[in-house]
Amino acid sequence: MASNDTHRPQQFSFDAPDTVEAQRLHIQQRLAAAFRLFGRFGFGEGVAGHITARDPEHADRFWVNPFGMNFRQIRVSDLICVDHGGNVVVGDWPVNIAAFAIHSQVHAARPDITAAAHSHAVHGRSFSSLGQTLAPITQDACAFYGDQAVFDDFTGVVEATAEGRRIAEALGDKKLAILRNHGMLTVGESVDAAAWWFISADRSAQAQLMAMAAGKPTEIDPETAELTHSQVGTEIAGQFSFHPLWSWIVSEEPDLLD
Repeated sequence: MASNDTHRPQQFSFDAPDTVEAQRLHIQQRLAAAFRLFGRFGFGEGVAGHITARDPEHADRFWVNPFGMNFRQIRVSDLICVDHGGNVVVGDWPVNIAAFAIHSQVHAARPDITAAAHSHAVHGRSFSSLGQTLAPITQDACAFYGDQAVFDDFTGVVEATAEGRRIAEALGDKKLAILRNHGMLTVGESVDAAAWWFISADRSAQAQLMAMAAGKPTEIDPETAELTHSQVGTEIAGQFSFHPLWSWIVSEEPDLLD
């Protein structure tokens, strides 16, 4: 029997698509895969949560999940495109108001990033109630050492771009914002990195909560934490860490590419 290698794991490549159309499809495929992974990891909470990716042709537009569709069902063809005025320019579903209010401002403030991820994952939102940053108590947590901020002013569901602007200002040039009493927001130069940073941040929050419940965690010294950040906290490290998950979810759920 002939083997079908269509969805076999592929070696990680640094090569970028060479046309706008190919770049857009690449982004959409990674975005759909990230949603499926978020669904698998239990990051969905009703209609809350969103991942956005800037369109490669139109800098004032981003691709995002349809409001009200389960993460576990999202396909490439389901994604909608929204401009910075809040208008859905591609797709038939509405956009989550909070997704627009937050992500439009983050994308506008950070032209260096392509993607931003936010959901109400249990560990991240539990940790956010402490109003503090992740401590460098593990190698994985060092990915965020000196690269995170706290938005310390919960005022309810984000419905206004002014509030999104304040979140973007709090994030600054970092890749992780801990939104007090709300959850976490991560960004990256790629969908791959933004999604991986969110997954890693939530797991790091879980590890810290468990360690704090057991006793007083021992922190890694600043010099070593900074060195470790340079090893595991780079954009390329984020992309590479996402790759095994991408290969796995596409193999398990190839319909996400439809």
